Amino acid sequence: MTWLLVFLGAAMLIALTPGANNLLGLHHGIQHGLPRALAGLLGRLAAFTLMIGAVAAGLGQLLAASGPALTAIKWAGVAYLVWLGVKLLRSKPQPPAEQAPGPVLRKEFLVAITNPKAVLIFTAFVPQFVDPAHGSPTAQIAILGAVYLLAEFLAGTAYAAAGAALKSVRLSLRARRNVDRGTGVVLIGMAGTLAAAGS
Repeated sequence: MTWLLVFLGAAMLIALTPGANNLLGLHHGIQHGLPRALAGLLGRLAAFTLMIGAVAAGLGQLLAASGPALTAIKWAGVAYLVWLGVKLLRSKPQPPAEQAPGPVLRKEFLVAITNPKAVLIFTAFVPQFVDPAHGSPTAQIAILGAVYLLAEFLAGTAYAAAGAALKSVRLSLRARRNVDRGTGVVLIGMAGTLAAAGS
């Protein structure tokens, strides 16, 4: 059990690091409240579950070793982050709304599935904790993946709850507009960082 606790601690540090999905979770909490932000978190977890399944099936290492595949994922992620950022920059101030869970879930899923850093987490970070002494590598990846999903759930919930707390302050429309602009700028900045990475 010690190795799982060590892994959980490391996974929590990674999951709590500010990134595009956590920023979206915060934004969804502010704009739509905790229930809808948590629905969006399910989209992120679904994307990561697919990645864990690919690694357990042995496809993750092939993907990580494929330059063209990672490049395609990278540029899809860059394009989607820019699109989200521009959309937020151009949005008009609106009061908080209880948006249907589908669009929020879809945004988080697409940001997560097009994030090459997430691919590397599951193909480079998670396998470091696989130990032949603990049984089947495939079973271990599945267990470690489940623990990582728990870490992402806890971290994502923290960001969503922080956003929901800000929503309860009842920010003015102008303040909400500034939050949207700030989120849009940061997302575009993240897209630029991702585009420059490895170039």
